[in-house]
Parts: sequence; C-alpha cells; structure tokens
Amino acid sequence: MAERTHQTGFFTRWNQARRADGLALRRALPDRLLPLLVAAMAVLAALALAGATGAQILSARWSSGAAAMLTVQVPDPDAPAAAKTPTTPLTRSDAVLAALADTPGAARVHRLDKAELDALLTPWLGRDNDFALTLPAIIELHLATGPIEDAGALARRLAAIAPGTLVERNAEWGARLGRLADSLHSCALLAVAIVAGIAVVLIMATTRAGLAARRMPIELIHAMGATDGYIAGRFARRTALLAFIGGLAGSVLALPLLVLLSHVAAPFATAAPLPPSAAMAAADWATRAHMLLDTLPPPLVATLLALAPAAALIGWLTTQATVRAWLRTLP
Repeated sequence: MAERTHQTGFFTRWNQARRADGLALRRALPDRLLPLLVAAMAVLAALALAGATGAQILSARWSSGAAAMLTVQVPDPDAPAAAKTPTTPLTRSDAVLAALADTPGAARVHRLDKAELDALLTPWLGRDNDFALTLPAIIELHLATGPIEDAGALARRLAAIAPGTLVERNAEWGARLGRLADSLHSCALLAVAIVAGIAVVLIMATTRAGLAARRMPIELIHAMGATDGYIAGRFARRTALLAFIGGLAGSVLALPLLVLLSHVAAPFATAAPLPPSAAMAAADWATRAHMLLDTLPPPLVATLLALAPAAALIGWLTTQATVRAWLRTLP
C-alpha cells in the first residue's frame, strides 16, 4: 500500500512538472526529426573533415618526401666512366654512386637492383622482362636537409663523369602534388562549411516551426513578464540537447566508414607497413578492431569527438538568434 502511494506521488509530481512547462517544448521541438537530420549532417561533415585531414596529411608527406629525394638514371651502367681516376677504373654506375655519396646533405644513396626494377616495370611491360637492351641504372639519392639547392650543378657534374646521365628533380613533382592536396583540402573545408550552413538552416526552420506551433503560450508568458533570454534559453537548451544526440549518433555511424577509408589510404600517408592480411584474419575481433582503429589519424579522432559538441553549439547559437529575432516581432 505504501509502495503504491509512493508511486502515485511520483507520477503526480511528474505530471505537475510537465504541466508546469507552459511552452510544451516536447511538442514544439519533437525529439525524432531534428536528431535524425543532425545525424545525417554529422555523417556528411565527418566524411568531409576526413577528406580535409587526409589531404593535409598527404600534402605534408608528398611535399617533404618527394622534395628530399633525387632520382638519377645512368644509361649503359657497366661501361667505363669518362672521368680519369688514379686507381682502378670505375664503371659509369659506380662512379655516379661515388659522386652522389660525396654530395653535401646526402643521407643515403641506393641503386635499384634487378628485382626492384622488375617490380617497377611489371605494371607496364608484364612479368617476363627479358630485354635485349641493357637497362639503365636507377639510383635514388635521399637528402637529409630537404631539396638540393643547385640540382643543375649536380647534373652537370654527373654528366662529366657519365655522359647521358639524367637527374629527375622530384621536388617539382612534390610541389605539384602538394598543391593538388592543398586544393583538395580547401574543397573539403568548403564542403564542411556548406554542411554547417545547411544544418543552421534546418535548425532555424525547425525552431520557427516550434515557435509557430506554440505561439499563443509564448505570447502569454511573454506578456506576463518572461524575458526574451528566458524563452530563448528554454528553446536553445532543448535544441542543443537534440543536436548533441544527433551529432553523437552521426559520429558513431561515420566511424566504420572512416576506419575503412583510413585503412585504404594508409599506404599513401605513412611509411609504416600495414599489418599483413594473414595476421588480420587470424586475430580475434577485438584485436582486429584495434588494428583498424590504429589507422585513424589523431586529428581525425579529435574531429569525431568534437562533432557532437559542435552540433550542440551550432544548435544553441542558431536557436538563440532565431527565437530572439522572432520575439522582437511581438507587440
């Protein structure tokens, strides 16, 4: 009997609290449509921000990686070098290797072996690379201090040692790739701004619909002395809560897509090897999920965590401005 009386008292107080809300915000701002719309916007924003983050990472990697390497092509590599040496005569490729090793700022000089050349030519010439002509030697010069200052002087010095030697300045391609990535980054940020603008318009339209639905109660409490800040705050808190729920749902929905995209793009963004497919297949689901989550860049993780608070902030600010502007039109 006492328990039933306690339950009756609880429901009575709850009904009184609901009736005390003269604005009836649950009917003015339904808790189904707005979170669904914000969740959709959050997914789109997450994908656009992922594109912006990926483009920024690729720009930094391509610009720094390509600018710090020169590719040298030495035709007829086994012929004697043109430069006179007091010791045993060197082949053209060995003389170029020695000259590159003495280049200021050189960190590593590497000549591609036959297996690496075959792997390089297989996509264009197939696997049976049995050439009648001698392939040129391909040498990579990795620099420790960024792009070389005078690549032309280096090319002339190598041509004196082994005529016909070509020097490919990867810094130019790195700059082009960097500009491409920067343009993709700008386009992604523009997409984020468009999504945010659409979200503002949707929240504004939803708020205006709620104001129209509760116009008479709002006019009544406004005439009784309720301030604009009080009414706008009530609407803004409700909208911010719904937007936060929608942003959180959108972040959760976007997470699998971002993990998949990060896993696919990881070979282009990092030099670290990915876990082998066999190891991924043999691992349990928790370990596999941890491996996949490790591919997410930290800026992208921070973006996902910030989506829900950002949605709530946009909802709060938009509703405050919309309600205050509407209240100023009242007599």
